[in-house]
Amino acid sequence: MTLQEIAAELQTRVADSDFDKSVKFVMNDEGVIVLDGKQVSTEDAPTDCTITVARSDFEDLVAGNLSPTAAFMSGKLKVEGDMSAAMALSQLL
Repeated sequence: MTLQEIAAELQTRVADSDFDKSVKFVMNDEGVIVLDGKQVSTEDAPTDCTITVARSDFEDLVAGNLSPTAAFMSGKLKVEGDMSAAMALSQLL
């Protein structure tokens, strides 16, 4: 999947949610996906929370093959900033 395809998938998930924070997923040199309320973009922007994750682990999160809690506890993702934004986002993944 391309980052744009992943962003489109996430857009369908946030469209009907009450997610009102902003979170940026940083996938090393491969790019970013920014969720800002009900908007999803692949353009870098300031956010409440930044999550650094490997692209393969991010794809597993979106596919439902890796739980956000397990990824965090095993060090597969790093969270900087507003932890409550990351917690709210975990309901969408």
